Amino acid sequence: MSGLRLSPAHVALCHREVADAGPLPSVELLGEEDFLPLATSILSGRGDGPVWLFAYGSLIWKPEVPHEEMRRAVAQGWHRAFSMQIRRHRGTIEQPGYMMCLDPGGRCEGVVLRLPESNLLSTVEKLIRRELTRRGAVEAVRWIDVETPQGLLKALAFYAGPSRLDNYMAGRPLADVAHGLARACGHWGSGAEYLYNTVSHLEALGIHDEGLWRLQEKVAAEIETLYGKPMPL
Repeated sequence: MSGLRLSPAHVALCHREVADAGPLPSVELLGEEDFLPLATSILSGRGDGPVWLFAYGSLIWKPEVPHEEMRRAVAQGWHRAFSMQIRRHRGTIEQPGYMMCLDPGGRCEGVVLRLPESNLLSTVEKLIRRELTRRGAVEAVRWIDVETPQGLLKALAFYAGPSRLDNYMAGRPLADVAHGLARACGHWGSGAEYLYNTVSHLEALGIHDEGLWRLQEKVAAEIETLYGKPMPL
């Protein structure tokens, strides 16, 4: 039985249909001509051996690219945090939400996915299209060292300290993040759904992230207060 307080019932309370308002006028977007050269540039830093992708959030439960192997992995010097405020996708201008990044410091336990060598360039290009829209996020696509039971690997990570983004702030207060996640919803779904999918899949893998565990408890409490519907523990 799950020990999570945040549940599908909480997530259902937060769901609503939201039209996509499109990108903010101030956002400098990547153009169609940018993706293939960017994929080529990223792969130039791969080193020897297979290409591994470090998944710590939605890439665990919705990778959308083929992979041939999955291993547990730990990234030392990084930790998960909902440190990027968003006004689209899972939030709106009126009610911003938050998305996860890797913030400097600590450790992050997730998984690595081994990408197939065939069609590798197109796979990485698809990943970039999925993960990146803003030019300022490109510098936060990094090759990082991760520890696995089979040894040390170099893996590709997205949003590892995206300091050039004006909506990124490391160390956001947990209460602020919980307030936003309990209320925000966009055309991709709600912040509560994103958090629930992440913590439930981590739990299924036997990974306990103390920060996310505290956050899901706070978000569940916020939702119950908002909707006046305490959920059974």
